[in-house]
Amino acid sequence: MIVLAYSTRDPAGRGVALYLLSRLKAHTSTLCSGAEECFEGENFILAGFGEDIIHFDFLDERVPADAELYIMLSRHSSEAGVKSYTVHSTGNFSEEALYGGRPRELGIAHPLVAFMLLRGLKNSSLRFNRVVYEVSYEATHHGPTSLNKPVVFIEIGSSASEWIDPVNHAIIGDTVIEFLREYPNLPECVVSIGIGGGHYPRKFTEIALNENVCFGHIMPKYALAHLSPDVLDKMLTRTAVKPVQVVVERKSTRREHRELVEKYAETRKLTLKYV
Repeated sequence: MIVLAYSTRDPAGRGVALYLLSRLKAHTSTLCSGAEECFEGENFILAGFGEDIIHFDFLDERVPADAELYIMLSRHSSEAGVKSYTVHSTGNFSEEALYGGRPRELGIAHPLVAFMLLRGLKNSSLRFNRVVYEVSYEATHHGPTSLNKPVVFIEIGSSASEWIDPVNHAIIGDTVIEFLREYPNLPECVVSIGIGGGHYPRKFTEIALNENVCFGHIMPKYALAHLSPDVLDKMLTRTAVKPVQVVVERKSTRREHRELVEKYAETRKLTLKYV
């Protein structure tokens, strides 16, 4: 069973939830403890809670134990105002946890699910002619980080006008519906972790959209001060499917970063690829 979670205070997440209810067979349910809204379908639960979604570390205790995966329906905020449809894993690389989760903790990524949702967003955005929207991975960031099941965020960015747009709700909703139809059949891809790039790691996104390569955790340039073998261990172990490759954006990394990753990849017998 898949849990589709959202905050009832979030116009983007709740807008997608309402779209899903208009397209899928679901009925009111009591399976979500403490939820403000809860619906159950054939292979999913749609659960709306009053808290901010970055603080949903309680999900394991609030939904059935047989949940396999959490897909988080959410807004995305950006000071740059980039119109976007994004997917990402959760986690905090540093000692700070300003936006939910715990310091130096990563949520469990699911590279295959994120890959499928990313490609689905690209197809849906083209079908609705939303070519001005960027479809992208985001780097690993914010909470929740302590859940025992994989977590993948799918988001609408990046201001109120985009969050309330019903076309955007349909684009995210259709992507999720297509995923539900295919699950548990997931694509085969070269499971990778990413090192470097910006918050929107465009090179990694381009690779995933055009090659059979998928990403779990992505550590961006602005977090590289915290790069260490311990952090790389977490990027490998806090994932539903074991990565076999490390992809490094050469331009945004320094020599000491690359040397550390090269040594780590050799020790762990991982393929190393520079882009």
